[in-house]
Amino acid sequence: MLQCLSADARRMERSLYHSFINQEFFGDDKPVTDYFPIYWQTYFKLFGYKIETETAVDSHGSSLGHRFRHVISDLHEDFGKLHDTEFGVDKTATESYRTMAEDTFGDILPVRMCMGSLCAVPTQLIVHLMGMEQMYIAMADYPDEFEVLMSRAAADYIAFFKYLEHEGLLMPTVSCEPLGQGSFCLTDELPTSGAVTTNDVWGFMDSQETVGISPDMFREFIFPCYEKIAQHFGLLSYGCCEPVHPIWDCVKTLPNLRKVSISPWCDEEFMGERLVGSKTIYHRKPSPNLLSVDKELDEEAVKAHIVKTLRAAKGNALEITQRDVYTVHSNISKVKRYVEIIRQCLDEEWRQ
Repeated sequence: MLQCLSADARRMERSLYHSFINQEFFGDDKPVTDYFPIYWQTYFKLFGYKIETETAVDSHGSSLGHRFRHVISDLHEDFGKLHDTEFGVDKTATESYRTMAEDTFGDILPVRMCMGSLCAVPTQLIVHLMGMEQMYIAMADYPDEFEVLMSRAAADYIAFFKYLEHEGLLMPTVSCEPLGQGSFCLTDELPTSGAVTTNDVWGFMDSQETVGISPDMFREFIFPCYEKIAQHFGLLSYGCCEPVHPIWDCVKTLPNLRKVSISPWCDEEFMGERLVGSKTIYHRKPSPNLLSVDKELDEEAVKAHIVKTLRAAKGNALEITQRDVYTVHSNISKVKRYVEIIRQCLDEEWRQ
């Protein structure tokens, strides 16, 4: 759909489409703002590395997959490669993009500086550095060095967030700002204006890369890092595709937990029972296979899938976000019908 030619123009055009395409094509209830958001162009290079990738393409030249070029092959032997973490903000590039947006359409669509949730995903960055297999091996073979690595990652994330605070770059996250996981920061529990600290805004964390370790190993090697970082958020949204039920005894202790991901690999009933009566939102992500695998929609399968969720989440604050759909086989009407079925299920099962 994009018609612009330059990289910045296509970036703006894509952002505009993203703001309303759910409403126009799918009948979805994703909020459409009356302004064009601009975000500070920040960077965070854990242990000083910008990880490079190698990309494979298919016969049509489209991206087929990628792998990371790891810089750590053995934590013990390569521990000296863990340099100081680099972070900062490119104010010049940010202001240039903001000016371009204002000059292009600022008279009809206001341009506004915004901030999404603060995001901390330590295990993702560590896997990018050394790979998942080496990360698992390091926990078993070099536990002391791995604990130092995780402790340093926590300290560096916290330093980055405090840098943003000191530079005056933090802004309220109480409305339609992105929260991660395709969700939004809507809340009435955080400051809506004025100077804010890290404890006044939403934070987001996940640890998808640790699904292959036991809950005990997660508690020993991973959770202390996450717990330290979480102390600095006002409200917290936790989890992505990883099932949270095996590590719920850890996650439930995180301060100000207000949203938790219930992924396709999560025990829905278990989490529904645990969240009843709490302030934590049951953030359900239905399986993307229902939209992606077949060209035509299996309506009965969709209904059964959603009804199962609605019954498991009964008594909770429920949010449904569809993620990880990479193709709909050019069948736009399938997505619209999918949303209609979810609405019908809500009317029949939820609003009784």
